[in-house]
Amino acid sequence: MSNYLLAALIAFLLCVALLFLLLPLLKRKKAGQEILEYVKEHSYKSGTPTMGGIAIILAMITAALIFGKGKFVYITLAVAFAYGVTGFLDDSIKIHYKRNLGLRPYQKIILQLSIALIVAFVVYKNELIRGDVYIPFTKNTVSLGWGVIPLVVFIFIATTNSVNLTDGLDGLAASTTLVYMVGIAAIIAIVAADADKNGLSLYVKEYQGLLTVCFATVGSLAGFLLFNCFPAKIFMGDVGSLALGGVVACVSILGRLSLYIPILGVMFATSAVSDIIQVVHYKRTKRRVFLMAPFHHHLQKKGLSETRIGFLYSTITGIVALICVLTLI
Repeated sequence: MSNYLLAALIAFLLCVALLFLLLPLLKRKKAGQEILEYVKEHSYKSGTPTMGGIAIILAMITAALIFGKGKFVYITLAVAFAYGVTGFLDDSIKIHYKRNLGLRPYQKIILQLSIALIVAFVVYKNELIRGDVYIPFTKNTVSLGWGVIPLVVFIFIATTNSVNLTDGLDGLAASTTLVYMVGIAAIIAIVAADADKNGLSLYVKEYQGLLTVCFATVGSLAGFLLFNCFPAKIFMGDVGSLALGGVVACVSILGRLSLYIPILGVMFATSAVSDIIQVVHYKRTKRRVFLMAPFHHHLQKKGLSETRIGFLYSTITGIVALICVLTLI
C-alpha cells in the first residue's frame, strides 16, 4: 500500500476516533450551533454540536506529518492550523454568547489577511515557485513576478470565505471539498510526472508532499462525512470550514495551480458569487434574485433535499475535475 493511501487511511480512522471522543464532550459543554431564525428549514438543527472541524484538522495534520515530507507540507499544515485557530475563536464566541455572530467581520478579515500576507511573501520568495502559475488546461506556466503576492492574498481571502459560505447544509462543504482535493491531487500527479521526466527532482519531492496532504485531507473528510451527512450529528464549524479553505488555497497555490481554483472550485465560487449578487441587487432594488442566498439555500427553497444538493455539488465538481485532468493527459 502506498504512503498516499496509508495517509488517507490513518486520517480516516483518526478522524472517526476523534469524533467519537469529541461528540459527547461537545454535548456536555452544550457547544451547539445557533440557527438563524429565518432559515426555517433548519430550525430542528439548533443545538447540534459544532466544531467537528477540530477532528478534521488534527487527523489530517497528523497523517500528513507521518507520511509527508518537504517545505510545502509544513507550509500547508501551518496554514490549516492558523485558519483553524481563527475559526476556533469564531466558534468559541458563538457558543459562549449563544448567538450566530462570532468574531466581528473586520476582526476575521484582519486575521485572514495577516495569514494570507505571510504566505504570499513565502510563496514569492520560494525558489520553486517565485511568480509562476500554470495556465489552466495546459502544461505551460506564466510568470507573474511580484504580482503573485496580491493574487495569493486575494485567493486566500476568497477561497476561505467561499468554502465557509458553502458550509450551510449537511455534508455539503465536506463532500465538495473532498472531491476538489481528489481533483487537484490528480492534476498535481500529472504535473509531478512531467517534472520527473524533465529531471526536476526538487519539484517532484515537493509535489509528492502536496499529494500526501491531499490524500490525508480526503481521508479525514471521508471520516467526518460519516457523522456529517444528513441528518448531521455534528457540524464542522468555522474551525473546519476556514481550515479547509486554507488547505484548498494553499495546496493549489504551492502546486502553481492557483488559476484552477475558480474552475475546479466552481461550486465554492457559486456560493460566494450568488451571495454577493443577492446583497448588491437587494440594496439597489429591494428585490431578491434568489429565494435565499447562497445558492444552495435557493435550491433548498425550491424543494431539493440536502442530500440531493450535496450530490449535485459534488457531481459538478467531479465532472469539472475530470475535464481538467483529461485536457492534461
